[in-house]
Amino acid sequence: MMEQLEQITEFKSSPELVEKLYENSIRKEYKAGSVILNENSSIRSIPIVTKGTLKVMRTEEDGREILLYYIKAGESCIMSFLGGLHNETSKVKAEVEEDAEILFLPMEKVSLFIKEYPQWLDYIFRLYHKRFEELLEIVNSIAFKKVDERLLALLQKKQKLTGNKTLNITHEQLANELGTARVVVSRLLKQLEENGTVKLGRNKITLM
Repeated sequence: MMEQLEQITEFKSSPELVEKLYENSIRKEYKAGSVILNENSSIRSIPIVTKGTLKVMRTEEDGREILLYYIKAGESCIMSFLGGLHNETSKVKAEVEEDAEILFLPMEKVSLFIKEYPQWLDYIFRLYHKRFEELLEIVNSIAFKKVDERLLALLQKKQKLTGNKTLNITHEQLANELGTARVVVSRLLKQLEENGTVKLGRNKITLM
């Protein structure tokens, strides 16, 4: 676990910070599909993913969801940082995409480390910058791209994350992440299959 923390760019120059993170965090393991944070929940700690992938979702008033970004190994959730530091409840839901190991750092330590370790602040700013760019990409995609383009881009992103051309996912899950209806996703996937872009199976999609 410490070795994984040591690989984070900002932490390489501060073995002391790595040790403090390890000592003060609670380690937990989760299976895919587990929800580690719900909307409107209190934020008492921030997650640092050391293995696996999380996806961060936003739910609309009508119950529809949309994918905001993924959190990979070595990363954390900037929304948890901001909400926790300002004593606000969560504005997003975080769900495990791939089986994950996560370190949870209590909020009081988050604030303390900001004062004591400039590397910790650099880490937060880098994540903030990355998430901001990803959210701009989402806004641009929704505003200017057709759903079929967004669907293919999502499948390609999942392939890159997993390193596997075959994705174990349902049409319903894809619809939720895109913020659209399942029937729309099913129709577009059928078109992609007819074009030779994907091959469909039972709860599986293979990119060709």
